[in-house]
Formats: sequence, structure tokens, C-alpha cells
Amino acid sequence: MARLLLGVTGGIAAYKAVEIVRLATAAGHAVRVIQTPSSLKFVGRATFEGVTGAPVLVDEFEPDPARGAFPGDPAPDHAAISHLELVRRCDAYAIAPASANTLAKLAGGHADNLLLSAALASTKPLVLAPAMNNHMWEHPATRGNVETLRLRGATVVEPATGRLASQGEWGAGRLAEPAEVLASIERAVTGGFAPRSLDGLRVLVTAGGTREPIDSVRYVGNRSSGRMGVEVAREAQRRGAEVTLIAANVSLELPDGVRAIHVGTAAEIRDAAAADFPGADVLVMAAAVSDFRPSSAADSKLKKAGRDGLRLELEPTDDVLAQLSAQRRPGQTLIGFAAEHGEGGIEHARSKLERKGLDAVVLNDISRADIGFDSAENEVTIVTPGHEHPVPLGPKSAVAAAILDLVHELRSDTAAKR
Repeated sequence: MARLLLGVTGGIAAYKAVEIVRLATAAGHAVRVIQTPSSLKFVGRATFEGVTGAPVLVDEFEPDPARGAFPGDPAPDHAAISHLELVRRCDAYAIAPASANTLAKLAGGHADNLLLSAALASTKPLVLAPAMNNHMWEHPATRGNVETLRLRGATVVEPATGRLASQGEWGAGRLAEPAEVLASIERAVTGGFAPRSLDGLRVLVTAGGTREPIDSVRYVGNRSSGRMGVEVAREAQRRGAEVTLIAANVSLELPDGVRAIHVGTAAEIRDAAAADFPGADVLVMAAAVSDFRPSSAADSKLKKAGRDGLRLELEPTDDVLAQLSAQRRPGQTLIGFAAEHGEGGIEHARSKLERKGLDAVVLNDISRADIGFDSAENEVTIVTPGHEHPVPLGPKSAVAAAILDLVHELRSDTAAKR
């Protein structure tokens, strides 16, 4: 489930934020809370700490005992900067209640407390649930601030009309019901997949490039960074899947919430994949597995060769994807990758699709220097039986989304035919 960061501002509606947190944790979400100093006059931090099981932060300069980690996550090994680490790790940042003063400061880009600094540093979905007196809500300044924030991409959960804090007052400005606020946060997290397209599925992803040792120092390998597979794992996790990532020599930061298995050689990726594949619903084989390895590897560093050079005898490695495909059970979806150079790529990809019994093959044209290995962008063609699905040049995160869109379609079509 999601990691939700909740900001709580000063106002009588702060007590409803406790119910938002309770509902969120009951739904399986991990929650951290930031409070403004004035919110402490309405609800103490101990209340939120008891419900979330995590420290509550108020001041920018107080240390975070969890170092930015959410419940269930391991804490980093360094003292992280609170407002940066919390928004980096969260899937959405919600402010509920959002006071008129906070809305004005957000619209103006102010950062004079921890809650506002976090908002300014966040690149994640921002959900605002205003609560205030009806005259404050209807004031042109507040309406203008809300519109500014909407134009910047914030989701605003409109306040309800009803009894207000002041005795005898009635009007618009009452905080929306906690369940409605949580539903808005969840919609923001899932990015339009409601329910999320991979909810309940187990996805196995391989990434990176294997290295086959020549001696204790040298190896035969390839240029794959693992970025494509990491983005697939990240997107699958965002869409609700339980993700295992087999990472071959990957030095990139891996997604939070993804189970990672680090390997080095083709044999190691074969063994790790064989162990997890029977329980997987989807396999995305994005790793570049070496086709050959030295027939024998020296235990120590080989001395520099003379004029005759160093001769290596290579032997083929196991075809990991073919072996897994031969063991597939009904209901599994298998996606392979094909790195081809120049013309004829589609034909080679289609041959791989049929020969290995796959559902789709993602074709990379490695003849282009601007995409593929060592690049943050890619342009691919996804080949399925009888169809070709071109994915235009874009960040690898967008390519990952296109691949998983197709996985969703393939599985939906299969389910419809049953």
C-alpha cells in the first residue's frame, strides 16, 4: 500500500485528522505526520504517534528518530533532512485540515515552517483539504489562493457545508469527511488506476547486466545499467503489485517497498528467478543476461599477457527466459526484452516471441546512441502475437508505464476469454 505524509495545521478540525490517519492505517497505508506549532493547541503529537506508530515532527530543526522512514521501512543509515526525506519517500502529501493561512502561504511559495518546507520540496501529488469559517473560505483572497494551487496541480477536497466551530454558525468551510479525504488521497496516489491495475499481483522483474568472471578482477559483461528494469519495478509497485526485483550489478537507487535480490552472474540470476518464478503472476525479464561466459575462471588475477595476448574459451550460458517459459503455469504473463542492432529487429523480436513462448517482447534498437544503454530515455516497440506497439521516445519511466499498461490489457483479455 501507499506511504502517506499528512500535514496538520491549526484549527478545530485538526481532531478529524486523527480519523483520517486511523482510516488510512486500517486500509494498510503507512502514515507519517507533520504538525504546525498551532495545531498542537488542538491535538497533541502523542495522539498521532499512537495511531501511526511513528514519530511526529513539528520543528524543522528537531531530529527525526525514524530518519525519514515510514512504518515498516528500514531507516536510512544517515541523519536525513526531515522535510526532504519525508517527501522523497512518500507517495502523496496531504494537508488536512489546510487553514486559510496555510493556503495563502502555499500559494505564495512560503517555507517558514516544516509543513510548508516539505510542500515546497515535494514532487509528489499534493492533496489539500481546507477547513475554516465560511467567510474566510468565501473571501476572494482565499478563493484566489485555492485556484492558484489548483492550477499548479494540487487536488483540493472541497469543504462541506454544515455546522461550523463558532456557536450558531452554519455555512461552507467544514472539513470534508475523513473517508472522503482519504479517498481523494488514494486517487492521487494511484494516478488514475482505481482500483490500481496490478492490485494483488506478484510481479517479478529482472534488471541490469550480468558479469561472467575471467579472473578475480576481470569479467565479460555488457553496458546495461538496469535503469529500465528498475523503472518497471517502481511502476509496478506504484500500481499495487507486490514486486521482487532481481538486480544484476545495479548501482542505482532501488524503489522503496520493492524486495530486491542482488546477483552478479547469469547462473545467479537463473537460480534467483527459478526460485521466485513459480509464485509470480507476471515476469518482466529486462536484465541483459550474458550469452557466453569463460569456460573457466582463474581464482586470482591473471598476469598481463605477452605479445600473443590472452585467449579466452567461451561457453554458452543457460537461456534463463526459455527455461522459465518452459515451466510457466496457466495465468502467468511473460515479457521479454530484445536488444537488436539496426534493421531486422522486428523479425528477430517476433522470432524470440514465438520461440520462447512469450506474451510480449520489448524491442530496443541499440544502434542508436541516444537511447537504450546508459541513457535516461528509450524508444521501443512492444511486439505481441500479430501486433506491434510503438512507444515513442521518452523517459524510461514512461516506457515502463507503457509496458505495464500492456500487461494489464493482456491479463484483462485473458480473463475475459475464460
